[in-house]
Amino acid sequence: MSALADRGEPQRNGPLIQISHLVKNYQLGEVEVHALRGISLDVQHGEFVAIMGASGSGKSTFMNILGCLDIPTKGTYILEDIDVSKLTRDELAHIRNSKIGFVFQGFNLLSRTSALENVELPLLYCAMTNTERYNRAVSALDKVGLADRVHHFPNQLSGGQQQRVAIARALVNNPSIVLADEPTGNLDSRTSVEVMGIFQELNRQGITIIIVTHEPDIAQFTRRHIVFRDGKVRSDKLNPVPRVASEVLKEMPVIDEEAEE
Repeated sequence: MSALADRGEPQRNGPLIQISHLVKNYQLGEVEVHALRGISLDVQHGEFVAIMGASGSGKSTFMNILGCLDIPTKGTYILEDIDVSKLTRDELAHIRNSKIGFVFQGFNLLSRTSALENVELPLLYCAMTNTERYNRAVSALDKVGLADRVHHFPNQLSGGQQQRVAIARALVNNPSIVLADEPTGNLDSRTSVEVMGIFQELNRQGITIIIVTHEPDIAQFTRRHIVFRDGKVRSDKLNPVPRVASEVLKEMPVIDEEAEE
Protein backbone atom coordinates (compact mmCIF):
# COMPACT_ATOMS: atom_id res chain seq x y z
CA MET A 1 0.00 0.00 0.00
CA SER A 2 1.21 3.51 -0.77
CA ALA A 3 2.77 5.34 2.15
CA LEU A 4 0.40 8.19 1.32
CA ALA A 5 -2.76 6.11 1.48
CA ASP A 6 -5.32 6.35 4.27
CA ARG A 7 -3.53 9.19 6.02
CA GLY A 8 -6.64 11.27 6.63
CA GLU A 9 -6.37 14.91 7.61
CA PRO A 10 -3.12 15.97 9.32
CA GLN A 11 -3.28 16.64 13.04
CA ARG A 12 -2.68 20.34 13.54
CA ASN A 13 -2.07 19.92 17.26
CA GLY A 14 1.31 18.33 16.50
CA PRO A 15 4.39 19.72 14.74
CA LEU A 16 4.13 20.38 11.01
CA ILE A 17 7.67 19.02 10.56
CA GLN A 18 9.51 16.49 12.73
CA ILE A 19 13.17 15.84 11.94
CA SER A 20 14.93 13.12 13.91
CA HIS A 21 18.62 12.15 13.72
CA LEU A 22 18.85 13.20 10.07
CA VAL A 23 22.08 12.18 8.34
CA LYS A 24 23.12 12.86 4.75
CA ASN A 25 26.36 11.56 3.28
CA TYR A 26 27.69 12.05 -0.24
CA GLN A 27 30.35 10.02 -2.00
CA LEU A 28 32.73 12.20 -4.02
CA GLY A 29 35.17 9.77 -5.61
CA GLU A 30 36.87 8.01 -2.74
CA VAL A 31 35.88 10.69 -0.24
CA GLU A 32 32.69 10.48 1.82
CA VAL A 33 31.24 13.91 2.62
CA HIS A 34 29.14 14.17 5.79
CA ALA A 35 26.74 16.98 4.87
CA LEU A 36 24.34 16.46 7.78
CA ARG A 37 25.40 14.85 11.05
CA GLY A 38 22.33 13.89 13.06
CA ILE A 39 19.95 16.85 12.83
CA SER A 40 16.90 16.76 15.12
CA LEU A 41 14.31 19.57 15.28
CA ASP A 42 10.61 20.34 14.95
CA VAL A 43 8.80 23.13 13.10
CA GLN A 44 5.33 24.07 14.28
CA HIS A 45 2.40 25.15 12.11
CA GLY A 46 2.60 28.88 11.37
CA GLU A 47 6.29 29.40 12.19
CA PHE A 48 8.55 31.77 10.25
CA VAL A 49 12.07 30.34 10.34
CA ALA A 50 15.43 31.49 8.99
CA ILE A 51 18.13 28.87 8.38
CA MET A 52 21.62 30.35 8.35
CA GLY A 53 25.19 29.16 8.09
CA ALA A 54 28.38 29.48 6.08
CA SER A 55 28.90 27.74 2.75
CA GLY A 56 29.30 24.02 3.42
CA SER A 57 27.44 24.16 6.73
CA GLY A 58 24.69 21.81 5.52
CA LYS A 59 21.82 24.31 5.30
CA SER A 60 21.23 23.84 1.56
CA THR A 61 21.31 20.04 1.89
CA PHE A 62 18.81 20.32 4.72
CA MET A 63 16.49 22.51 2.63
CA ASN A 64 16.71 20.06 -0.29
CA ILE A 65 15.54 17.28 2.02
CA LEU A 66 12.76 19.46 3.44
CA GLY A 67 11.64 20.16 -0.13
CA CYS A 68 11.65 16.45 -1.05
CA LEU A 69 14.33 17.15 -3.65
CA ASP A 70 16.69 14.74 -1.88
CA ILE A 71 16.40 11.89 0.62
CA PRO A 72 18.40 11.37 3.83
CA THR A 73 20.98 8.66 4.30
CA LYS A 74 19.61 7.95 7.77
CA GLY A 75 17.00 9.39 10.09
CA THR A 76 13.39 10.43 9.64
CA TYR A 77 11.56 13.41 8.16
CA ILE A 78 7.86 13.55 8.99
CA LEU A 79 5.71 16.18 7.26
CA GLU A 80 2.09 16.37 8.41
CA ASP A 81 2.21 12.84 9.83
CA ILE A 82 3.77 11.41 6.65
CA ASP A 83 7.21 9.79 6.92
CA VAL A 84 8.67 11.47 3.85
CA SER A 85 12.00 9.67 4.25
CA LYS A 86 10.30 6.39 3.20
CA LEU A 87 8.42 7.60 0.12
CA THR A 88 8.97 6.51 -3.46
CA ARG A 89 10.10 8.95 -6.14
CA ASP A 90 6.53 9.37 -7.42
CA GLU A 91 5.20 9.93 -3.91
CA LEU A 92 7.89 12.55 -3.29
CA ALA A 93 6.81 14.33 -6.48
CA HIS A 94 3.21 14.34 -5.23
CA ILE A 95 4.30 15.85 -1.89
CA ARG A 96 6.33 18.54 -3.67
CA ASN A 97 3.39 19.55 -5.82
CA SER A 98 0.67 19.40 -3.17
CA LYS A 99 2.29 20.41 0.11
CA ILE A 100 5.39 22.50 -0.65
CA GLY A 101 5.78 25.88 -2.34
CA PHE A 102 9.25 26.85 -3.58
CA VAL A 103 10.78 30.32 -3.99
CA PHE A 104 14.28 30.57 -5.47
CA GLN A 105 16.96 33.26 -5.56
CA GLY A 106 16.92 33.32 -9.37
CA PHE A 107 13.09 33.47 -9.62
CA ASN A 108 13.05 30.51 -12.09
CA LEU A 109 10.33 32.04 -14.27
CA LEU A 110 9.74 30.99 -17.88
CA SER A 111 10.81 34.00 -19.94
CA ARG A 112 8.28 33.58 -22.75
CA THR A 113 5.38 32.98 -20.40
CA SER A 114 3.21 35.63 -18.72
CA ALA A 115 3.04 36.12 -14.97
CA LEU A 116 -0.36 34.41 -14.97
CA GLU A 117 0.90 31.41 -16.93
CA ASN A 118 4.00 31.10 -14.72
CA VAL A 119 1.79 30.97 -11.65
CA GLU A 120 -0.56 28.45 -13.27
CA LEU A 121 2.27 25.95 -13.91
CA PRO A 122 1.93 23.92 -10.67
CA LEU A 123 -1.80 23.58 -11.33
CA LEU A 124 -1.28 21.83 -14.66
CA TYR A 125 -0.83 18.59 -12.71
CA CYS A 126 -4.10 19.03 -10.84
CA ALA A 127 -7.56 17.99 -11.94
CA MET A 128 -9.31 21.32 -12.39
CA THR A 129 -10.92 23.35 -15.14
CA ASN A 130 -9.19 26.17 -17.00
CA THR A 131 -11.45 28.64 -15.18
CA GLU A 132 -10.53 27.24 -11.77
CA ARG A 133 -6.84 27.37 -12.66
CA TYR A 134 -7.16 30.95 -13.91
CA ASN A 135 -9.00 32.08 -10.78
CA ARG A 136 -6.47 30.44 -8.45
CA ALA A 137 -3.55 32.07 -10.27
CA VAL A 138 -5.16 35.53 -10.31
CA SER A 139 -5.94 35.22 -6.59
CA ALA A 140 -2.32 34.27 -5.82
CA LEU A 141 -1.01 37.23 -7.84
CA ASP A 142 -3.44 39.51 -6.02
CA LYS A 143 -2.01 38.34 -2.67
CA VAL A 144 1.42 39.62 -3.70
CA GLY A 145 0.13 42.89 -5.14
CA LEU A 146 0.37 42.03 -8.85
CA ALA A 147 -3.28 41.73 -9.88
CA ASP A 148 -2.64 44.43 -12.49
CA ARG A 149 0.39 42.62 -14.00
CA VAL A 150 -1.07 39.20 -14.78
CA HIS A 151 -0.35 39.44 -18.51
CA HIS A 152 3.14 40.94 -18.20
CA PHE A 153 6.16 38.85 -19.16
CA PRO A 154 9.22 38.56 -16.88
CA ASN A 155 11.25 41.02 -18.99
CA GLN A 156 8.50 43.57 -18.43
CA LEU A 157 8.80 43.27 -14.65
CA SER A 158 11.36 44.52 -12.16
CA GLY A 159 13.37 42.06 -10.08
CA GLY A 160 11.08 42.60 -7.12
CA GLN A 161 8.00 42.00 -9.23
CA GLN A 162 9.50 38.82 -10.67
CA GLN A 163 10.11 37.53 -7.17
CA ARG A 164 6.50 38.35 -6.28
CA VAL A 165 5.40 36.23 -9.25
CA ALA A 166 7.60 33.42 -7.91
CA ILE A 167 5.98 33.76 -4.48
CA ALA A 168 2.52 33.68 -6.06
CA ARG A 169 3.50 30.50 -7.90
CA ALA A 170 4.59 28.98 -4.58
CA LEU A 171 1.21 29.84 -3.04
CA VAL A 172 -1.12 28.76 -5.82
CA ASN A 173 -1.49 25.16 -4.60
CA ASN A 174 -2.25 26.26 -1.02
CA PRO A 175 0.86 24.46 0.29
CA SER A 176 1.46 23.40 3.87
CA ILE A 177 4.84 25.11 3.82
CA VAL A 178 6.76 27.63 1.71
CA LEU A 179 10.51 27.08 1.33
CA ALA A 180 12.52 30.06 0.11
CA ASP A 181 16.19 29.68 -0.85
CA GLU A 182 17.98 33.06 -0.61
CA PRO A 183 14.80 34.83 -1.81
CA THR A 184 16.39 38.30 -1.55
CA GLY A 185 19.82 37.38 -2.92
CA ASN A 186 19.29 39.09 -6.29
CA LEU A 187 17.43 42.14 -4.98
CA ASP A 188 18.39 45.61 -3.80
CA SER A 189 17.95 46.58 -0.15
CA ARG A 190 14.51 48.17 -0.38
CA THR A 191 13.06 45.46 -2.62
CA SER A 192 14.45 42.85 -0.23
CA VAL A 193 12.54 44.43 2.64
CA GLU A 194 9.40 44.60 0.48
CA VAL A 195 9.69 40.87 -0.24
CA MET A 196 10.16 40.13 3.47
CA GLY A 197 7.06 42.23 4.10
CA ILE A 198 5.11 39.93 1.78
CA PHE A 199 6.42 36.90 3.67
CA GLN A 200 5.49 38.50 6.99
CA GLU A 201 1.94 39.15 5.78
CA LEU A 202 1.61 35.58 4.51
CA ASN A 203 2.91 34.30 7.82
CA ARG A 204 0.32 36.41 9.67
CA GLN A 205 -2.27 34.58 7.58
CA GLY A 206 -0.99 31.30 9.04
CA ILE A 207 1.38 30.12 6.30
CA THR A 208 4.50 28.33 7.54
CA ILE A 209 7.64 29.77 5.94
CA ILE A 210 11.26 28.61 6.07
CA ILE A 211 13.94 30.65 4.34
CA VAL A 212 17.64 30.10 3.80
CA THR A 213 19.63 33.31 4.02
CA HIS A 214 23.22 34.37 4.63
CA GLU A 215 22.10 37.90 5.53
CA PRO A 216 21.58 38.53 9.28
CA ASP A 217 19.51 41.64 8.49
CA ILE A 218 17.06 39.55 6.48
CA ALA A 219 16.88 36.90 9.20
CA GLN A 220 15.78 39.59 11.64
CA PHE A 221 12.38 39.68 9.90
CA THR A 222 11.73 36.06 10.92
CA ARG A 223 10.64 34.65 14.28
CA ARG A 224 13.18 31.85 14.68
CA HIS A 225 16.84 31.52 13.75
CA ILE A 226 18.50 28.14 13.17
CA VAL A 227 22.25 28.29 12.51
CA PHE A 228 24.05 25.34 10.89
CA ARG A 229 27.78 24.59 11.11
CA ASP A 230 29.61 21.47 9.94
CA GLY A 231 26.39 19.58 9.35
CA LYS A 232 24.97 20.21 12.81
CA VAL A 233 22.65 22.74 14.42
CA ARG A 234 24.90 25.23 16.16
CA SER A 235 22.05 27.30 17.62
CA ASP A 236 18.26 27.42 17.50
CA LYS A 237 16.77 30.55 19.02
CA LEU A 238 13.50 32.46 18.93
CA ASN A 239 13.60 36.06 17.77
CA PRO A 240 11.28 37.77 20.29
CA VAL A 241 11.02 41.07 18.40
CA PRO A 242 11.26 40.58 14.62
CA ARG A 243 11.83 43.64 12.47
CA VAL A 244 8.59 44.84 10.88
CA ALA A 245 9.09 45.36 7.16
CA SER A 246 6.42 48.05 6.84
CA GLU A 247 8.15 50.12 9.52
CA VAL A 248 11.61 49.65 8.01
CA LEU A 249 10.34 50.74 4.59
CA LYS A 250 9.24 54.09 6.01
CA GLU A 251 12.90 54.92 6.68
CA MET A 252 14.18 53.83 3.24
CA PRO A 253 14.27 55.75 -0.06
CA VAL A 254 11.55 54.85 -2.54
CA ILE A 255 12.60 52.99 -5.71
CA ASP A 256 10.44 53.49 -8.79
CA GLU A 257 9.80 49.93 -10.03
CA GLU A 258 8.28 51.27 -13.24
CA ALA A 259 11.64 52.81 -14.13
CA GLU A 260 13.37 49.43 -13.69
CA GLU A 261 11.22 47.57 -16.19
